[in-house]
Amino acid sequence: MITIKNLFKQYDNVTVLNDINIEVFDNEVFGLLGPNGAGKTTLIHILATLIKPTAGTATVNGYDIIKNPSEVRSSIGIVFQAPSSDDMLSGYENLKLHSLLYAVPKELREKRISEVLELVGLTNRKDDQVKKYSGGMRRRLEIARGLLHKPTVIFLDEPTLGLDPSSREVMWKYINRLVKDEKITLILTTHYMEEADFLCDRIGIIDKGMIIALDSPTQLKERLGGEVIEMELANKYVDKVNIDHLLKQCNFVRKIELDAKKGRLLIYVDDASHNLPAILKILNNTNNTEVESVELRSPTLNDVFLKFAQRHVTRKQGHDEDEDDDSEGGFMERYAQYGNK
Repeated sequence: MITIKNLFKQYDNVTVLNDINIEVFDNEVFGLLGPNGAGKTTLIHILATLIKPTAGTATVNGYDIIKNPSEVRSSIGIVFQAPSSDDMLSGYENLKLHSLLYAVPKELREKRISEVLELVGLTNRKDDQVKKYSGGMRRRLEIARGLLHKPTVIFLDEPTLGLDPSSREVMWKYINRLVKDEKITLILTTHYMEEADFLCDRIGIIDKGMIIALDSPTQLKERLGGEVIEMELANKYVDKVNIDHLLKQCNFVRKIELDAKKGRLLIYVDDASHNLPAILKILNNTNNTEVESVELRSPTLNDVFLKFAQRHVTRKQGHDEDEDDDSEGGFMERYAQYGNK
């Protein structure tokens, strides 16, 4: 449905997208994850023909974004981060206006408006002014508007931004339903890892304009390997080399990550509950290593996101590329800097 080939975007001397190559399949939910400023929204704007790439190209529904922009626009719906519906109009009036702008045939307008209102659960509130809608209802109206002209592809840019957890889960159900009922391809950007894990068939992690990981959520989590033992250490400054040396002698330990400054130790192991006593015994016999708390869990998409993005930062800075020598601190510091900007 979407093919992206050698896509670059530069502003002056800043490279926003750097040689992006992706294929998105028909009726797939594809997620784009990355810190603010990574290039997610720029990529969507290029695919929606709102801005032009510096080099490379892409096709959407078989149409080239540079040669056939009008056909691309007819094939897509887009929901931006910021609400754009007129809050003085009713939900129905917003959809009626949108149907006129998109030249939905007159004989189909009312039927189509009714269909999308039903799809997003707003039929009973269609005559209320949008300013009286909750945040979740406004997002659902935005999605209904993007679906009105029956696009083959819809872009959702942070669809649940600012919603409370309950409203977010309701939105996930509506998104799943629209993909199933409308048989569309959906491109999703989000900062919520659980959202991407729940909704997406595949995920591309983007940082500094480059795709640094691409796979299904399950496969991405399996790359980390094993179960996770997460420990908080009493001493925030421990001997990382010594801990690595001792734990790596255990054949059930797959990977070790230590943020010494925070006293946070992640150990990826086989059969965590069975092997935890042996690990605790090793740590208890290690100088200045006192365990305050222990949590057992499976790897999450958040672990994946931090791992790949942090490794990319380390490589870009020219540091040691050893996977087991990564720490989360540098990435999180830069992530905070992105947010401040």
